[in-house]
Formats: sequence, structure tokens, C-alpha cells
Amino acid sequence: MIKILIADDHTIVREGLKQIVGDVGDMMVADEAGNGQEALQKIREKDYDVVLLDISMPGRSGLEVLKDIRAERPKLPVLILSMHSEEQYAVRALRAGASGYLTKASAPDELIGAIRKVSRGRKYVTASLAEKLALELDADIRKPPHEILSDREYQVMLMLASGKTVTEIAEELCLSVKTISTYRSRILEKMNMKKNAELTLYAVQNHLVD
Repeated sequence: MIKILIADDHTIVREGLKQIVGDVGDMMVADEAGNGQEALQKIREKDYDVVLLDISMPGRSGLEVLKDIRAERPKLPVLILSMHSEEQYAVRALRAGASGYLTKASAPDELIGAIRKVSRGRKYVTASLAEKLALELDADIRKPPHEILSDREYQVMLMLASGKTVTEIAEELCLSVKTISTYRSRILEKMNMKKNAELTLYAVQNHLVD
């Protein structure tokens, strides 16, 4: 029996996942967590075979939580299940130690297959993601500017690029406006840009925003 921990801040998503997994004989949802800190606490207290982890959660992002899980339980498979497209986060998530990446739009059968695969210690990647990873490994390809951003800076950059204000981002990430303003300045400096409109144009041209 594959024991699963679901970490997602949306109750409706957790309920939907429990329903999908509940129909399968060889797996069960052993626990659920509404944020990253709660997920880490449960991982420290109990044993699971697979963690289904969302990227966008209040407070610490899924990628930060993923790095903590890797540090504490290096062999525990973590499957990222996100509303964000592969273009936005998949390569970054796999680099951070995820066992696989699926969007929430994926079919239930695909999710079940991915859980089974990562529970056996293997990686789950779609064909399009495998192609992106192959390109990543090509040493001749110059790193695009957004690749030099930290995970949190990258998250804030995407939110700014999608038109959110500093205040809205601060509220969503449970951080202060001052902290987000600092991130914004750092992002613009690293990307060699002056204003948010440039970030939006860059993100659209590089297919980083939907």
C-alpha cells in the first residue's frame, strides 16, 4: 500500500485528490497538510511513501519546502502537483529534488501512474519536459536571465509579470510589503531592467506566464 501525504492549501483540491486515490486499491491518502510547515511537521513524525506537494502555498513556497524535505528525508519521493505550467516551474522543481512534476489539469490516470512510478524510486517526466531537460543539459546553451534568480525571486517575478501589485503579492505570500519591494528591486537589478512592464514583456516572450 502506497501511503500518500497531500500538501495543498486548497481544501477542494485535497478532497478531489482523496477521491481519485480512494478509487485505487494499492494506495491511500494517509495524511494531508494545508501549508508547508504542517507538511514538514508530519514528515518528521510519520513515514510516507510519496508526498504530493503544491508549489503555491501561503508562507514558504513549495520549492523551499521541497528543499527542506530533501535535506531531512532525501529518499522520500516528492511529486509536484501544480496549477502552473511545465514552462514555469518544472525544470526548477526537478533541480530542487522533485521526483516528478504534473499540472493540476492532468488526467487522474496520469496522476495514479506518476504516483506509482515515483514510489518505486523512479522519476516521472512528461515527453515535453524530458525534451526541456535535455536542452538544459546542453552546456552550449546560455542561461536565460530568469535562471539566475533565487526560487523566491522567481516566484515574485512571475507574480509581478502577471500584473500583481507589491501589496497583493505581500498579502498572498504572507510577507511584508517592504520584503516584496526588496525582492522587486533585486529582480530588476539581476534582470537588468527598470520597470515591471519589462518583466511582463520578458515573461510573455519566454512563455513564463499564461
